[in-house]
Amino acid sequence: MDLGTANTLLSSAREDLLVNEPSVVALDAASGAVLAVGAQAKAYLGRTPQKIRAVRPMKDGVIADFDVTREMIAYFVSKAIGRSRLFRPSMVISIPSGITQVEKKAVIDAALLAGAGEVRLVEEPMAAALGADLPVQEAVASMVLDIGGGTSEVAVISLSAMSVTRSLRIAGDVMNDAVRRYMRDVFGIVIGENSAERLKIELGTAVPVDDGRTAEVMGKDAVLGTPKTVSVSEAHVREALRDPLQAIAGAVLRALEMTPPELAADIYEHGMLLAGGGGLLRGLDQYLAAAAHIPVRVDDDPLTTVLRGSARAMRDKRTYEDLFIN
Repeated sequence: MDLGTANTLLSSAREDLLVNEPSVVALDAASGAVLAVGAQAKAYLGRTPQKIRAVRPMKDGVIADFDVTREMIAYFVSKAIGRSRLFRPSMVISIPSGITQVEKKAVIDAALLAGAGEVRLVEEPMAAALGADLPVQEAVASMVLDIGGGTSEVAVISLSAMSVTRSLRIAGDVMNDAVRRYMRDVFGIVIGENSAERLKIELGTAVPVDDGRTAEVMGKDAVLGTPKTVSVSEAHVREALRDPLQAIAGAVLRALEMTPPELAADIYEHGMLLAGGGGLLRGLDQYLAAAAHIPVRVDDDPLTTVLRGSARAMRDKRTYEDLFIN
């Protein structure tokens, strides 16, 4: 399981992808009963009446609401393997590298209460490296940047261990917030979270792209409160994303500064892998390569890189025993 702030993905030993849904839960505001989970619940964000509350129980890569997270995990596990409780599945869950022991225990407890029989944890950068077939067990450095919804994780890996790690709680969600803030400050329009994410996906770029693409954005006038529509270009969205991207590039540079010389030489030769949903931002590999002066490549399917690595560790626990952190 890749238990992410934005999306949760599950696979099994037999099937590559069983669940890929937003980490969102819709609750009855009065009773707290779960009304919807995943894609259906995400559609409620910003549109719910007072009797319904749509929440994202994961924040910055960690559990923000334990009970709701447990319900969400139970729902996704049931969707993946059916509602039978004749067996309790063994689970490998990927987590950010920068979380505390208390936060790790919360993930384990939530999964056990949701029906898991055994829970093993693997850090997201390590899982990403494994999912991309990098030589994590060899005496050669592999550098990974995993940009998810809540965290950006950069790590230098060698001999089944992370020599250098940087965990930054600036990722996809902060980019969405930056787009919303820019739209309010520059265009005087208030837009919802889903609209900001759509703009980031459709028009977001890290480097100038002169393709003339624009999008019509509908929202609420920040002063009058009346409906308002504006036309936005990719240059506007790129400007909105400038600060979060600079922070991520800064984390990469700090990780390189901390890397021992022998490992740094490997990185300058082989480059850095870019994984996670943030890796889909157009031109991000070029932006980071120019900032860090190293080759950067995007994984073939960055959304599932961490999940593929977690599944690989699950299928061969004996080989990858050193990668588990509990």
